[in-house]
Amino acid sequence: MSPSMIALVVEEENKKYQRGVKHLCDNGLTKVPTKYIWPEPDRPIFTKPDKLIKPKQNLKLPIIDIAELLGPNRSHVLRTIAEACENYGFFQVVNHGMEGDVSRYMIEVCKRFFELPYEERSKYMTSDMSAPVRYGTSFNQSKDNIFCWRDFLKLSAHPLPDYFPYWPSSPSDFRSLAAIYAKETKEMFDLMVKAILESLEIDGEGDKAAEELKEGSQLVVVNCYPPCPQPELTLGMPPHSDYGFVTLLLQDDVEGLQIMYRDEWVTVDPIPGSFVVNVGDHLEPRISVASLHSFPLTSVVKPSPKLTDEHNPPQYMDTDFATFLQYISSREPKWKNFLESRKIHHIR
Repeated sequence: MSPSMIALVVEEENKKYQRGVKHLCDNGLTKVPTKYIWPEPDRPIFTKPDKLIKPKQNLKLPIIDIAELLGPNRSHVLRTIAEACENYGFFQVVNHGMEGDVSRYMIEVCKRFFELPYEERSKYMTSDMSAPVRYGTSFNQSKDNIFCWRDFLKLSAHPLPDYFPYWPSSPSDFRSLAAIYAKETKEMFDLMVKAILESLEIDGEGDKAAEELKEGSQLVVVNCYPPCPQPELTLGMPPHSDYGFVTLLLQDDVEGLQIMYRDEWVTVDPIPGSFVVNVGDHLEPRISVASLHSFPLTSVVKPSPKLTDEHNPPQYMDTDFATFLQYISSREPKWKNFLESRKIHHIR
C-alpha cells in the first residue's frame, strides 16, 4: 500500500474515533481498539508477569449532612468540612434536598440523550471550548494521542437565561429537567461555598469571595461511559484536577470514581443519592453529572492576605480562566495537572 493510501486509511480510522465511543459501541464492538489502550502503568488494573494488581478496598469519604450543617451542630460540621478539604480534597453530601426526582430525572434524561441517534447528538459537537453547548469524546479529542472511554455533553448554565436556548431540544424534556437540576445545584453550591469559607475562618474576606462566586460560572458536564469489553485496558478519564472552586458530582449507581489519596488511587464508595464535592484547583453503562462552579471567567484567583505572610508565603501563582484554557489545550491528558503548573517553588 502506498504512503498516500496508508494516510487515507489512518484518516478514516481517526474519523471513526472522533464520533465517540458510544457510536463505536452502537455499531458492535468486541474488543477495545488500539486507540483506547493505555500503557500498562496507567491502567486501572494491569497484569505483571508474576501478579495481578487490583484496586484496594473502596474509600469512605467524610460525610456532610446538610440538616446538621443548618442545625445546632454547625460548628462541628464546619470542622469536618475543613478537615475533609485539607486531608481529602473531597467529601460527600447527604440530606441535600435533591435525593428524589430532581437527581433521578436528570440521570434518566441524560441517558436518553446519549441513546439518541449519532446524527442528533453530533449537532452539538465542536472543538470550541467557549461554546455554550459542547458534545464530544475523550478528554481533548483534537489533542489526545490515546483516547479515553468517555463521551460528554457540556452545558454552560449561569446565568441560565443566557444559555438555556442553546441547550439540546431533544429529548423534548431535556431543557426543562436540566434547568431544574442546574438551579438546584447552584443553590447547593452557594450553601457549600458559605460553609467552606466559614470553615477557613477568614471573616470579611469570605463574604466578598462568596458574593463573587455567586455571580461566577457554572458548567454542567454529563459524562457517559458505555459498557467496555476490556475495562482493564483503558480509562474513562485520565488523572486530572478540576479547574474552579468546587465541583458537585452526581453519579448513577455504578461505582467508578477514583481519587488520589495518600499517593494511591482508590475507588470512592458510592452513597445512593449523595453528591461528591470536589475542591477544585482554586480551592458498565455509567452516567455522571458534574456541576462545576467557579469565579467569573475574568476574575484573578489568589490566596487571601489573611492566610499568607512572610513565614507562610503563597504556594501558587495568581491565575485566571484564560490561563487554564491555554494550559488544558496544550497538554496530553495524563499531564493535565493545572494546579501543579502554577506551584511556586520557594528556595529556603
